[in-house]
Amino acid sequence: MRAVRIDEFGGPEVLVPVEVPDPVAGPGQVLVRVAAAGVNRADALIRSGNYHRAGRPPLIPGVEGAGTVAALGEGVTGFSVGQRVVALDGVNAPGFYAELAAVPETQVAALPDGIELTHAAALPVAWLSAWYCLRHLARVTKEDTVLVKAAASGVGSAAVQIAAETGARVVALAGSPEKAAWAGEFGARATIDTSAHPDDAEVDEVLRLTEGRGADVVLDTVGGRAFGRSLREIGHGGRVVALANVALEPSTVDTRDFYPKNASILGFQLTNLQVHGGYDPRPDLRELAERVAAGTYRVPIETVVPLAEARAAHERLERRDNRGKIVIAVPGE
Repeated sequence: MRAVRIDEFGGPEVLVPVEVPDPVAGPGQVLVRVAAAGVNRADALIRSGNYHRAGRPPLIPGVEGAGTVAALGEGVTGFSVGQRVVALDGVNAPGFYAELAAVPETQVAALPDGIELTHAAALPVAWLSAWYCLRHLARVTKEDTVLVKAAASGVGSAAVQIAAETGARVVALAGSPEKAAWAGEFGARATIDTSAHPDDAEVDEVLRLTEGRGADVVLDTVGGRAFGRSLREIGHGGRVVALANVALEPSTVDTRDFYPKNASILGFQLTNLQVHGGYDPRPDLRELAERVAAGTYRVPIETVVPLAEARAAHERLERRDNRGKIVIAVPGE
């Protein structure tokens, strides 16, 4: 089969198109014929050797994808060959930058009619993360003001829609006027261009928009210094959910910014939640797919790149100028 492989850790240039033997569905596995693979920060970290669960090269990146069932391993009864499915696997990392991927059946969900495979491939990481953080951890309600950082990203644009659907007042933060305006189209009541409100000015603008109360929920997808600001932006009894550190820098925390407010700090990491928390992603994946199919949510796909040009997808991701998801299209037979 055709795939993109990493033979050594490094920059986007180490993503090399290759021909490799077809994988085989082992016991309890579903062999997926991949039509589309989502591109994520985790893929870039795997490629560079900085992912906490990355193996050693050679390896095929890609932790999420969508396609059709090509074969079923021993003991698998819940699927049929040809069925449309969405899958993820950051635990075993089968690699979705390929024509075929063998995935544990516990990581595969059937898709309803009405959702394109390109859109489905964007659900398992960004959308599932936003959904779990807002619905299960922060338990957002219509009474809440929700602050979404990096709102023009895949996670951010999903989070704006998920929070807005509950009736919450959403404030979307993004790093340029264009990105902030774009994020606002998904249901945010207010937007903040962080390039015009750096550091303390960002905190002041959040407090102005909330009449000094601060937010009830902050979804921090940035980390680093931004996390320190999140603690100052949260209100009394609020919840700060931290799920990334794309800033790749330490976070300096002043406990006086949150403990007097009885605020909660909640951490989220999808792979570890499955490994250590026993989380089954399939019910939430199915619900997300059904809502997309029904038109409740819109999955913004910014760029679709052919499999052989995966390097270009990573280059665009790391420039951080994309709005929404980047997806790799895998050619059919």
